Formats: sequence, structure tokens, C-alpha cells
Amino acid sequence: MPNQFETTDIDGQFILLGTGTSVGVPAIGCGCSVCKSDNPRNRRLRCSAIVGLPDGNLLIDTSPDLRTQLLREGIGIVHSVLYTHEHADHIFGLDDLRLFPFRLDGPVPLYCEELVEQRIRHSFDYAFSKRPQTHPGAIPALEPRRVTLEPLEILGATIRPLRLKHGPRYEVLGFRIGNIAYCTDTNFIPEESFDVLEGCEVLILDALRETTHPTHFTVQEALQVVERVQPKQTYLTHVSCKLDYDQTNKALPAGVELAYDGLRIDVKL
Repeated sequence: MPNQFETTDIDGQFILLGTGTSVGVPAIGCGCSVCKSDNPRNRRLRCSAIVGLPDGNLLIDTSPDLRTQLLREGIGIVHSVLYTHEHADHIFGLDDLRLFPFRLDGPVPLYCEELVEQRIRHSFDYAFSKRPQTHPGAIPALEPRRVTLEPLEILGATIRPLRLKHGPRYEVLGFRIGNIAYCTDTNFIPEESFDVLEGCEVLILDALRETTHPTHFTVQEALQVVERVQPKQTYLTHVSCKLDYDQTNKALPAGVELAYDGLRIDVKL
């Protein structure tokens, strides 16, 4: 395969590829007003993001909608992937990475915690098989790299992981990248993680709906976090069909908005 490919330059941009809950919006079989809305900002693919760093494009999570997301944004190369956690809506687009080893001349680095790597190795066991491939690119070439809570150097930038709780059973990661903090899939932020959030200018934060959920912040719970962190701007993500884009934004305080697919934010490292 030739190494010529088309890609949009996203250097210095943080792009929300998907901002929806695990079933996406519209949800299959749902006839609510949001799912039937013709407002494009009420159409939400599963959560992932990509950031243009000095030495390449860092993808955060491989959602099941990854191919559609990258095509929509004109992104033809992913240099590394960073994972928040192991749930299906955040990893099951991984096979869409198969083209990138041709363009990288080597495997795609996957930065993740141990539990995420275990899930990937189990769910995508064929990618780690020692059986000879039938042809180049038949399986994704991947290189897992372990993540802890220590700062990471990836693609010319410092990434600061922070611990988040995702209900009573799951621990996930958020990330501070320069002026931006990305905290999806959470309903509790441990005290020590607020130290990493301190001084961030842009906070991207989970807010599933108005009513209580066992593993996600409600809008009001998210606003309590905003009040403490005091970012200049907050975008609420992992949004369900219970929140209409226009109606919800009218009720939110200044400096807080629902995120939407394709939102681009300048990142300052």
C-alpha cells in the first residue's frame, strides 16, 4: 500500500469526535423529540476525541463510530491512542486502526491501564495472534504501553492522567492536556484529582441527563464540579437523548454549554 494519503492538519486543536452516550443519539427505536430532531447538534456519536500535538495526532478512545468520525473530520492518520477505560463504547472501534501502521511504518502505540489492555487483548485476540497473516494489514498492528497516574510524554506533549470514578465498580482516567481537561464517564472525582484540574481553562465533563444515574454525573452534579474548578469554559459531554441541545443551553449558566460532535477547541500546551 502506498504511503500517500490525505489528512487534515489539526495541529493545536482538540476535536470532540463524539459526544453521545453509549447507545448514541438518536438511539435505536427511540421516538423522543431529540432522537427525531433535525438539529445536527442533537446527533451524537459515541464519545471519543483527537488532539493535534507537536509530533502527531493523539486519539482518545476508539469508539464504535471511529471510522465515521475520522472521515467526517478529514483525519487520515492517527499516531497514538490514549484510553480512558475499557467499556465497549470506548474501545470497540479499534479495528479501524488497521490502516495506520502502513502510514506509521510500525504498530500503533496504545497507551492504557492494565485492565484496558486485558480487555483489548481478550476482545481483539486476533490482533495479538502469532499465526501468520494471510496478507499485510489483515489484522491491526498494535503496541500496548502502560499508563499510570504519572505524567506521560506523548507526541511532544505532556499528558497528565487523573483518576475518576465511574460508578461503584469502575475506575477510569481523565486527562489534562495543556489548558484542557477531558473527564468523560464519571460521577465522582477524587480529591487528589482536583489538583490536576486546577487552573484548567477548558473543562470537558460528563453530564448524561437531568435525573440521577449510577455511573454518570447529572447536569446539576456536573455544575457543582464546574463551580469548584472555575474553568473559563465548560463543555458537557457523554450526553443522552434526554437533553435537547438548544433547550438545555438556554438553562445553563454562562460559560457552560453542551458539547457537540465536531467541536474544535484551541489547545495551549
